[in-house]
Amino acid sequence: MLKHGILGLINYHEMTGYEIMQAFRDSLNFFWKAQTSQIYRELQTLENKKWVTKTFVPQKGKPDKNIYSITEEGRRELLRWLADGDLGMNPRTPVLMKVFFMGEQTREENIRYFEELKSYCSLFLESLTAVPEHIEAYSAYIGDKEKALYWGMTVEYGRRNMQMCMDWAQSCIEQLERDERNESLCDQWKSERQ
Repeated sequence: MLKHGILGLINYHEMTGYEIMQAFRDSLNFFWKAQTSQIYRELQTLENKKWVTKTFVPQKGKPDKNIYSITEEGRRELLRWLADGDLGMNPRTPVLMKVFFMGEQTREENIRYFEELKSYCSLFLESLTAVPEHIEAYSAYIGDKEKALYWGMTVEYGRRNMQMCMDWAQSCIEQLERDERNESLCDQWKSERQ
């Protein structure tokens, strides 16, 4: 998936590895984390597949740089990936794997976990406030406001996802804080279905 993200960025404009890392930090980072080493490793793979070309640019007084451009074959691969019918939904959710087995800990430990999760989501949500500014800057950089529409959609998904996660964590905390005599969430669901 990372290789297609890099292809997508280079498709907008030729870029150095550093510029790709900046683009990830400023826009894609809220839904896809990538380390610098991963980006450079993927750039090598993309170059080997002939999906990008690299142009060496010597510089005076600064380190030399490599500028990556997408090839026709790379653009075809990007368009193939976009049209392949895979919705991109990944059922793997590490937080749910952890929560599933939390019965091995005390309620107090688990309440602390959900409080930390809420706090993390809140900070993440707050970090999204700068993203529209980055979207506007990148839109002006590539000269295409239409693409920015889709970038904004990803931000909205991230915002809603973090809000849902905070609401869910609060619901879990409330469930754990209820007196043990009260019915469990599963019991509530059963009675609602009847």
